[in-house]
Amino acid sequence: MAQVPQRFFDAAAVRTWCGLSLRALGRAREEIDAINVYPVADGDTGTNLYLTVESAVAAVEAVFAAHAVRTGEPPGAETGRMVGRGEGPSLAEAVGAMAHGALIGARGNSGTILAQLLRGLAQVLASGGETAHTGPTGPTGPTGYTDRSDDGDDGDHRDHTDGPGLRLALRHAAESARQAVAHPVEGTVLTVAAAAADAADAADGDCAEVARAAHEGARAALATTPEQLPALERAGVVDAGGHGLVTVLAALVETFTGRAPEPPARAAHGPAAPAAECSPARGPVDGVSPDRLHGDDAYRDDADGDDADGLGGPAFEVIYLLEAADAAVARLRERLDALGDSLVVVGGDGLWHVHVHVDDAGAAVEAGVEAGRPYRIRITHFGHGDAHTTHAERPPRERAQRAVVAVVPGEGLAGLYAEAGATTVLARPGEPPASGELVHAVRRAHAREVVLLPNDAELRHTAAAAAEQARTEGVRVALIPTRSAVQGIAALAVHEPGRRFDEDVVAMTSAAGATRYAEVTVAEHRSWTTAGICQAGDVLGLVDGDVAVIGTDVTDVAATVLDRMLAAGGELVTLVLGDEAPESVAAHLEARVREAYLAVDTVVYRGGRQGALLLVGVE
Repeated sequence: MAQVPQRFFDAAAVRTWCGLSLRALGRAREEIDAINVYPVADGDTGTNLYLTVESAVAAVEAVFAAHAVRTGEPPGAETGRMVGRGEGPSLAEAVGAMAHGALIGARGNSGTILAQLLRGLAQVLASGGETAHTGPTGPTGPTGYTDRSDDGDDGDHRDHTDGPGLRLALRHAAESARQAVAHPVEGTVLTVAAAAADAADAADGDCAEVARAAHEGARAALATTPEQLPALERAGVVDAGGHGLVTVLAALVETFTGRAPEPPARAAHGPAAPAAECSPARGPVDGVSPDRLHGDDAYRDDADGDDADGLGGPAFEVIYLLEAADAAVARLRERLDALGDSLVVVGGDGLWHVHVHVDDAGAAVEAGVEAGRPYRIRITHFGHGDAHTTHAERPPRERAQRAVVAVVPGEGLAGLYAEAGATTVLARPGEPPASGELVHAVRRAHAREVVLLPNDAELRHTAAAAAEQARTEGVRVALIPTRSAVQGIAALAVHEPGRRFDEDVVAMTSAAGATRYAEVTVAEHRSWTTAGICQAGDVLGLVDGDVAVIGTDVTDVAATVLDRMLAAGGELVTLVLGDEAPESVAAHLEARVREAYLAVDTVVYRGGRQGALLLVGVE
């Protein structure tokens, strides 16, 4: 179905563009992951871009939801059509939320650069911009002009940017992204962004014409990236980050025209004809073996090359958010540049997103501490047998027959799962793992057969992408769609490595499916729920993913949730306490089960900093 086109770049257009971009990246994610060979062949560029935009979408939707709460409109109402008169959020609010959401949720090298592209775009769109002149670029972006004049025909007080403003925004986005990268390399997303801005500069007309020109310019530049970057030419692919940007720009065209651009025709493929990768392929790239698209095989034939071609490199990826002053960040750039490569520092106004590849992860974090306050610190080891490791450096070790890889929400559960023999991936609150992290965990498990437990309904696509990539590397992977860590505990309890793989998977799936799950948490803001309207600070009880209870006391809400779950029967109650849960809640619930439910056992675990105050499972 064709998208209803937006006439101007206003708050509604921002919302539409973000949503279309997320859906487009969801469709293209596997394809983009498959061609990710630079700067590290870890096969997660598509997923990282998707998660970055997902964070931007969540921030934009939060702005619209907050406005709906203030005005009394239902959350799904179409707002923003007549912004500037109180009927919806302003353009500045919408693009500011988009940029901030992308900044705090950016994943990987590609996601970090995309976040800066969106920030540069937002700086112009928030302040406006006419291409009759280009204002100076300062800490808050180019000075410009937003059309808030009265429309002589209908008196509508507008808050939007048109074609000339979009041209200026695309130019500033490309320039700010290039400035954020310590050592820009041609043949990457930076090249594609610059080409999009150049093409937009030459376009006349409204936002639709400018967006169409930018997309066509970016697509043409993407096809030439292998000519600029030898690592891409060897693998016979285009740049993955550039492919992602073309996808996002195609969504921009759809926003203003109502229809997505036609995908490029598949061309005869070879090292010099990468344009075929722009079409939505589902199998291996024509003329290129799957081994060339994943892991260290993308570089193994050229082990004597230099780092500029993507060969060799540091062992760790370090990412964190940083609260720091501009002067401190300038010193931090110099410090990190001396420690490693792939340095990208984006943001501003006191909040920054830092990405770097280093051998000394501790030194990279310490540099952040010296500059300001780093948080949401994420350190990923590129892993055994990845793009930085040749077979001569590490002797191969014998694979285990079977392993379990599980995503867990807290340190306590990570220890519990590890004791049961699982390889764990820690998901910190607000920081779900990317598919690349799950793939690394599968590699660490070093088994012929792997059972993957995502333990979160929101991770199903990420886990599916990781499973698909692991299968291309010769690992037999079964994905059990566990939606909570307590379902994962139930599955792990019946895991028997000695039986046939299919039988083991069926038993684990049955155990997980027979476990109802719930959690008790605290509402962060006023919101509409399936149990009514909650206020910030209310205690929420969620059963099977839906809000079932709203209250003010953690113990009372937990007891109500448990009663509802046991009303349908049960044999075993599992309680996982978070660090912030009251000390008395576990004892109270255990006593309640003993007194009111005969023949029902209770087991209690400490989950650590797991986000929810309490996780509950009933088998």
